[in-house]
Amino acid sequence: MSFDVTNSGKRAGSEVAQIYIADPTASVPRPPKELKGFVKVSLKPGETQHVTVPLDTRSFAYYDAADAVWRAPAGSYKVLVAESSEQIELSRDIKLARALADKP
Repeated sequence: MSFDVTNSGKRAGSEVAQIYIADPTASVPRPPKELKGFVKVSLKPGETQHVTVPLDTRSFAYYDAADAVWRAPAGSYKVLVAESSEQIELSRDIKLARALADKP
């Protein structure tokens, strides 16, 4: 996931941009959003930096303890870029074309 982070203030500062995944149609109980990555960015006043947080198929998966497998059902997910779990700044829908079942 790539996006821009801008310091709109008058002082240098740092921001921790967080990436969450949400499965709005989950077939099993899952949290409303799951933290899957983050990046800390230090910026001068007015500076913008393009950052990337890698996501892979496992980023969309949950652990199925009964079968000892990571599962990511095919379907639509939301990728959320946030300052915190409560302050979502960007949202993008992602479609996982096929299901994943991966032994750890």
